[in-house]
Amino acid sequence: MKHENQKCKILVIRELLLETDEQHPLTVQDFIDKLKERDIAAERKSVTDDLLTLSEYGMDVESVAVGKRKGYYLASRMFEPAELKMLVDSVQAAKFLSPKKTMRLIKKLAALSSRGEAALLRRQLYISDRGKTDNESIFYNIDAIHGAIAEDREITFLYWQYDLNKKRVPRREGARYRVSPYALVWDDEFYYLIAYDAADARIKHYRVDKMNRITIGDAERQGKDVFKALDMSAYTSRNFSMFAGEEADVVLDCDASVIGVIVDRFGTDVSIHPNGDRFTAFVRVAVSEQFFGWVAALGGTVRIVSPQPVKEQFLGLLDRVRKAQQ
Repeated sequence: MKHENQKCKILVIRELLLETDEQHPLTVQDFIDKLKERDIAAERKSVTDDLLTLSEYGMDVESVAVGKRKGYYLASRMFEPAELKMLVDSVQAAKFLSPKKTMRLIKKLAALSSRGEAALLRRQLYISDRGKTDNESIFYNIDAIHGAIAEDREITFLYWQYDLNKKRVPRREGARYRVSPYALVWDDEFYYLIAYDAADARIKHYRVDKMNRITIGDAERQGKDVFKALDMSAYTSRNFSMFAGEEADVVLDCDASVIGVIVDRFGTDVSIHPNGDRFTAFVRVAVSEQFFGWVAALGGTVRIVSPQPVKEQFLGLLDRVRKAQQ
């Protein structure tokens, strides 16, 4: 009488194959031994037949000489090692993920590679909680937002900030925000909800890791026409580090050395007029201290030409910074 585990034999062989690569193949005897550890009996022919079945099913099973025997391994899989490393690096850098969630995701990504490649990924991994959120409900937040978008419903939530004791406290004295969610975007290492605020009749954004106790309402989303007309790429490029401000068309006089910085920030569609070793850039930005800080960080290679009120705001900020340092 066959043991009940026999039904799982080909599934276990598939699982074992997923851990192999060309440097770490398994012989038929290896498969038999590992199956025995799980109380599954197997003969050489049945293992070979299962490997053939898995190959016909679509798994890229290859063989290589292991001494005088033949070793089997998975030659290709859904993600290449370089692709997984890139994904791991992105998860590692994402500030909207807590250290705990970061490790959880990276372990899942590593499980998509061979055992040898997974070990290499772990050796190259350095997790720092500096700048990482401590909000463990981030996955719930994302799931709730996606659910509301799919159901075409408004959401309400609490939005928090830190006090001087580094404790999280709700904004608006605990009053709930009510918005119509439309999109999630990743910008400057944080996840943001792009939503329509009917009370202010405009598009706003909120950091997802600062949202708490999200509830999906019964009311249908508002602002569909406003969001439909929104250029998301332009919106995120105008709002430096997603700090909002009044939008304005700004003319910048720039040194030729910063052309790459301008294109990286505003995209290849930015309007530029060359002028010798300098150029003029015409950009639309959300005027904020973050925008002014970006200009200042370029060390005088970029000058705000117009409009005059924006230039005066920038000079005023520089004066305040200088006086604060005295």
